[in-house]
Parts: sequence; C-alpha cells; structure tokens
Amino acid sequence: MPGRKTDVKDCEWIAQLLRHGLITGSVIPPRPIRELRDLTRYRRKLIQAHSSELNRIHKVLEDANIKLSSVVSNINGLSSQVMIEHLIQEDMSPQQMAALARGRLRKKITELEKALEGSLREHHRLILTVSIQMIASYDTAIAKLDRELVFNCVN
Repeated sequence: MPGRKTDVKDCEWIAQLLRHGLITGSVIPPRPIRELRDLTRYRRKLIQAHSSELNRIHKVLEDANIKLSSVVSNINGLSSQVMIEHLIQEDMSPQQMAALARGRLRKKITELEKALEGSLREHHRLILTVSIQMIASYDTAIAKLDRELVFNCVN
C-alpha cells in the first residue's frame, strides 16, 4: 500500500524469505566467464569510441563543405582514407584526389571531384589528424582484444 513501503521493511521481508529458503543466492559466474565479459564489454566500448571518431571526421568534412560521404559508402574505406590524408596535407587538387579512387568508386570520379571541393581550415586539419590517429589506436586495441577473445574461446 502507498506510504507503507520502506527500505527497512523490504530488508526485513527479504531476510525472512531467505531464512525460510524461499530465495536462491546470486549466481557468480566462474572466473573465465567474468574475464570474457570484461573483455567483450571493453571491446564494445572501444568500437563505440571508434564509431564516434568516424562521425567526428564526417562532421569536420561537412563543416569544411567537403561532401565526401555523399559519394562514398564508407568514409573509413581505403580510397576515402587516402583522399582525407591528401586533404589534410593540401598537396593535391580535387581532380587529383578523385583519381585516387579504387574499385567501384572509379565510376564516380566526376562526383568525387565536386564533393572534394571545399575549404579545410587549420583547425579542421588538426581535428582530422588527431581523429585518424585515434582510429588507428582503436583499431590496434580492438584487434588485440579480438586475438585474446579468440584465444580464450579456443582454450
């Protein structure tokens, strides 16, 4: 009933149920299962951080009026990575960067040329550089966790 529920009364009720054997104890998984849980949870957090950095790259490019993601399906793909590196270095024209496209992206060179026209400012370059470094470190850490998870699952 409303107003009669308190933590003290709940504790007394649970203690009484426990005394009569009506409550089973909590299950604590064995150590290997707990360790696997820790590894998989941490791996999931790293993947989320990785995705966050990719979203940041997308945002910075959009802010600089570079519409690369409207042409490429994966901003983390090999062609995109090479083009972003050259955008940061300012050493190629949009036409030269578009010519670096690989695979199915080669069919979209004229669209790429238009998409790569923009104006990256110095703070954009810094954010992109740091984001690319972070993504590389996340990739390394995720691969390390993957190896450990495979090793633990096999053994």
